[in-house]
Formats: sequence, C-alpha cells, structure tokens
Amino acid sequence: MASGYGLNGGPSRCFPFWQEVLACYVVNTSTENDAGKKLCAPHARAMAIQAAYHKAEQANPRDDAPKAGVVRNLGLLGKDEDTKKVLGLK
Repeated sequence: MASGYGLNGGPSRCFPFWQEVLACYVVNTSTENDAGKKLCAPHARAMAIQAAYHKAEQANPRDDAPKAGVVRNLGLLGKDEDTKKVLGLK
C-alpha cells in the first residue's frame, strides 16, 4: 500500500524498496536533467547488481573444482575411489 502500512499494520514488504527508489530519483534527477531516472529503474539496478555478482564470481573460481572425468564417474560401478575423492570421504 502507498501509505507504507501492510495488511497486518506493519510496514508492507514493498514500502522500503519504494522509499529507496524515490530517494534514488531525488538524488539523481533534477527539473532540467532527468537522465538519472535510468539509474534508478528497478530492472536496470537489478541487472547491474547481478552483473557485478557474476563478475565477482568469475574472478574467484573454485580451487577444488572436480575435473570432468571425475564428475562423469560419480555413482558408476567400479568408480568408488573417484567418488570418495570428490566427496572428501576416506
């Protein structure tokens, strides 16, 4: 609801997000220049956050990632040693 109160009397789940979007508009736009609106659009912001997350994830690859051959052998008969190595079992 626009008042900020939900059905149960407390703040609604969207109200803090909406306040954040409005604050972004106030900071990034003016009467002469409204180019900052694109920065505050929820989908653009979400895409930027997601891109930053993926970039950080790619910068730190897993050190102990199993090799393709080991993954192919998981759960197959006669390949118990490979399965134990990947799972860290001794």
